[in-house]
Amino acid sequence: MEKKDAVRELYHELHLPIQNVSSLRPSKRLRPTDVIDGFEVRPGLYDQPGAVPVHGGVSFTIVSQGAKSCTLVLYERKAKTPFAMLKIPEKFRIGRVYSMIVFGLDIYAFEYCYRMDGPYDPEKGLLFDKDKDLLDPYAKAVTGQRNWGEVKRSGYRARVVENNSYMWEDGDFLKTPMEDSIIYEMHVRGFSIHPSSNVMYPGTFAGIIEKIPYLKDLGVTAVELLPVFEFDEMIAPRKYKNRRLIDYWGYNTVAYFAPNTSYAASAEYNEEGNEFRKMVRILNDNGIEVILDVVFNHTAEGDSSGPIISFKGIDNNVYYLLDEEGNYLNYSGCGNTVSCNNTVVQTFIIECLRYWVTQYHISGFRFDLASILSRGTNGLPMQDPPLLERIANDPILSDVKLIAEAWDAGGMYQVGSFPAHKRWAEWNGKYRDAIRGYLKGDIWNAPEAAKRIIGSPDLYHGAYKGYTASINFITCHDGFTLYDLYSYNEKHNLENGWNNTDGSNDNRSWNCGVEGETNDLHVLALRRQLMRNAIVTLMMSRGTPMILAGDEFANSQDGNNNTYCQDNELSWLNWEDREHNDTFFDFYRNVIRLRKNHPAVARKLAPALCGLRDCTLSNADPDDHAITDQTGTLCVLFAGNREDTGEDDVIYLAINAHWEETVVRLPALPSGFGWGVIVDTAQPEDHCFYETPRFLKQPMYAMTYRSVAVFTVVPLKPITTGELN
Repeated sequence: MEKKDAVRELYHELHLPIQNVSSLRPSKRLRPTDVIDGFEVRPGLYDQPGAVPVHGGVSFTIVSQGAKSCTLVLYERKAKTPFAMLKIPEKFRIGRVYSMIVFGLDIYAFEYCYRMDGPYDPEKGLLFDKDKDLLDPYAKAVTGQRNWGEVKRSGYRARVVENNSYMWEDGDFLKTPMEDSIIYEMHVRGFSIHPSSNVMYPGTFAGIIEKIPYLKDLGVTAVELLPVFEFDEMIAPRKYKNRRLIDYWGYNTVAYFAPNTSYAASAEYNEEGNEFRKMVRILNDNGIEVILDVVFNHTAEGDSSGPIISFKGIDNNVYYLLDEEGNYLNYSGCGNTVSCNNTVVQTFIIECLRYWVTQYHISGFRFDLASILSRGTNGLPMQDPPLLERIANDPILSDVKLIAEAWDAGGMYQVGSFPAHKRWAEWNGKYRDAIRGYLKGDIWNAPEAAKRIIGSPDLYHGAYKGYTASINFITCHDGFTLYDLYSYNEKHNLENGWNNTDGSNDNRSWNCGVEGETNDLHVLALRRQLMRNAIVTLMMSRGTPMILAGDEFANSQDGNNNTYCQDNELSWLNWEDREHNDTFFDFYRNVIRLRKNHPAVARKLAPALCGLRDCTLSNADPDDHAITDQTGTLCVLFAGNREDTGEDDVIYLAINAHWEETVVRLPALPSGFGWGVIVDTAQPEDHCFYETPRFLKQPMYAMTYRSVAVFTVVPLKPITTGELN
């Protein structure tokens, strides 16, 4: 008997309708079970949140713990009123999941959102409104966001996206070891929007593609992009002295699964993200990873006075931390705090990260105000936050870089104590502060600066063992640029419209004697020398270096250390500076290459054959290892034997932070070896980096005030003209 006939006989015995036999056979075409307002529907894909195209229709799935009913609202493109409002039948709900397939929809012809009905009781954190359009939290593309700087229509809607339309090829995942990484932090728009960038598509993902030869020449191995998840830069526009101020940085996320459409050069519809994917692929092909700055600590919905976009209307008391009166707890400084360790929210965050890895081949994530991710549903710090452990141990995320900004606006500072699970690295804020202070002459910072340069072993041990945890940086988007760090004693944020009250007051900067711009040649020369000191120290420190876009050609923000609202030339990179500061750029690029050529800086190698230890600290006397608050000259030795060549690799970093000259004595070496100088920041800028180390006749080196020098071990050879004494 054929299987089909056997099934029919079984149905006959059980008195079941014969027509249902077809449901036992595999079928690519799902069939409707009901009709709602003229639309054929059936239960949807409950385990696939969001809008998912299926054969003949679209599956819409959304989760709400507190809603009593859910209505799918469909609009024609750009229409003001919906063409259909389909209440999802109660029988289509499983647990707290509403899911329905609607047949006959053209995914290119409509937009969608939801309306949730339920109790409205703000003191209990319940904000349900059956007449309020709500954006799907899993929206893959948001409509009405295409044109940057335009006030958007009221309400946010989503579009359906076919994620499998872009074909990835084998080998598209780039996995650069953390030890070998050099991270370049940039703003997508600000990187190329200035006319001087000379790109065809300024301010876009395509603009980054056009600049890949530049990035490759500079030598960075990863770009860390400020937020690219869909945000509305016009969510709270304001004016100050007739200058428009908007949400330029983008740290107020509207949709976590959708790339920012205004960053796309092409107005592609329902293929959002293909330009972004192309950018990732081409960057990877050129050895450059993509790391995303992600914001899970708060959303664009703000506090009680903020808009209701999605989470507030779907499950306000689930997604946000609230007090007993239903008020928002504000550990982010942005009005609300996401309840990251709620089980529903945990799942949402994990699925979001997985999506960007699988669909966009992202190599890593930097988590904004990551300490919030370790707060419990009551807002208090947790000893073992389940979300951080889930992210650390998730199989899909096992190869991506996880970087925490290990503090929040609620006073929690976890640098060196972030729950790492041997997977998380940290923005090392203590490195930034100690190095800034020491390099400007605060010699009492010497003991801490020494520890930061050798990898912060006092911070990263135990749970961090076996993982490179320290992301070293001196500047980032949040604060002074490198040029401004040595041009301003104080922040100059009046243009932000808050009477200079915003931004950090603890900058550890030095104007070299004159605040701001000057024609004083002595001051200008000292500033550039200090800038050279900073990049050399950063690149010669153990830990992963991160640099700020534009620092390599002395970009300035006129002393503004908080340009989050400045969509103008104050924030945009002026590429004319690249030409004006050509020698500084060459020096910067050479120092990056120097780090790459000397692996002893980045990692512990096999013992050096010349007998030098792996890592040694001293003052100007290599035999005096006492580093005190009076140490004006700090020296660091990195040494080891390279497995690839079998040769010793030795780097000796000398920092004279003092305002007086000093003489550094270099460590004793076995016969047949001598010392050569590679960098001396006190020399003229076009002569302070030596492609071939310059031999020293004696192991002594005179260092001018406020300068940095780098030495390496070289085989002895006959002295020739031009060698240093």
